Amino acid sequence: MSEKPLTSDSQRGPLFADPRFWKRALSMLRPFLALAAVVLLFAVADQRFSEKPAFFTADNFTNVVSQTAIVAVAALGMTVIIIAGGIDLSAGTAIALAATVLAWCLKEDVATKLVAGDSVASATARLKSANDELGRVNKELKALGEKSPGNSVIAEKLLDLGNATHEVERREQRLASVKMVSQSWSKWTPTLAVLAALGCGCLCGFVNGALISVLRVVPFIVTLGTMQLFLGLAKQIASNSTVRPDRASQVPDWFSSLLSIRPETLWLKLPAGVWLTLLLAGLLAAGLHWTVFSRYVFALGSNEATARLCGINVRWNKIAVYTLSGLFVGIAGLYQFSRLTVGNPTSGTGLELKVISAVVIGGASLSGGRGSVLGTLLGALIMSVIGNGCTMLGLENPVQDMILGVIIVAAVTLDQFRQKAVGGRQ
Repeated sequence: MSEKPLTSDSQRGPLFADPRFWKRALSMLRPFLALAAVVLLFAVADQRFSEKPAFFTADNFTNVVSQTAIVAVAALGMTVIIIAGGIDLSAGTAIALAATVLAWCLKEDVATKLVAGDSVASATARLKSANDELGRVNKELKALGEKSPGNSVIAEKLLDLGNATHEVERREQRLASVKMVSQSWSKWTPTLAVLAALGCGCLCGFVNGALISVLRVVPFIVTLGTMQLFLGLAKQIASNSTVRPDRASQVPDWFSSLLSIRPETLWLKLPAGVWLTLLLAGLLAAGLHWTVFSRYVFALGSNEATARLCGINVRWNKIAVYTLSGLFVGIAGLYQFSRLTVGNPTSGTGLELKVISAVVIGGASLSGGRGSVLGTLLGALIMSVIGNGCTMLGLENPVQDMILGVIIVAAVTLDQFRQKAVGGRQ
């Protein structure tokens, strides 16, 4: 028998008298209540145990939401995946890969490199190497002059000197040519770097979706493998090191100020990256409520076999879901570079757990078919508040990890009880 709509009429009484109304209202308010409880707990503890209480202040609120942005924006994409019944363990290393690609593009001045086939930094390094070689040959000639060797040895060294001098001249001309191109094209490097990072994220998501759909292997296994794949690619791009573009000349100010909490960089008391995250969250929420694609996503998570029988193209919709999530991963990579201003291939290790935890704490079901954008944002904020509150109280990182672990287990357990209750009513 179908469930009757929640309407108010003379026969059923007012809407607020229906217990289903309160049940749904409580379900919607649960993440808010959890966040309020956590904030209240740490506010009281900070007032009680800290010499200079600073937890419940506007500056600390700005700091918390700034720290939340990286996890929150990646968790938006993860929300879509989990609603569709999937999982992505590669999100953390994919974020680091996107940030590393971004840093490499800035350091290598990718716009100039595409036009001239070289960058100022690379041409300068080769000129320095040529000058070092020229200096070495000069030293050898000077040493030979003191020993008075045969004419043939001196002639050979003079030939080496000529070749080294010619190489230096050639490298100087090449550097001058690259610098001339750079003056016209280097201004496009930041734009191309951002596009490369976003494209990298989308490509990572596409690869995950394609492998899961084509191979028909469970997402847990596929993304566990691509997690290592993306980590290896990031290390290869960074030459197993850290990519460090020159902050003064190669990193635009808006990059470093994206998540900065300096007063002059804030807009309406919040960093620009936080406002961008809220905008993306609003667009995603609208898409999950009013598009046909959202119906396919929820159908995949509720029952994939039924969705296939209903004519939904499961393969391409899975690819679309993971590619969309990859776009949010690319944005998270941009945020991560903004905070670190370097490309560190290992900086995303373990980040995927925080991303998944934000979605689960926000009320999404790991079984698929349920999740919300607002819940995800609140879940990410809850984790940041816990981390910030523990830091304010002087608690060590292991304690923070244990607290988050307990909360995650509790959230998953609650979800399991909820699933059993739904199954029992059916």
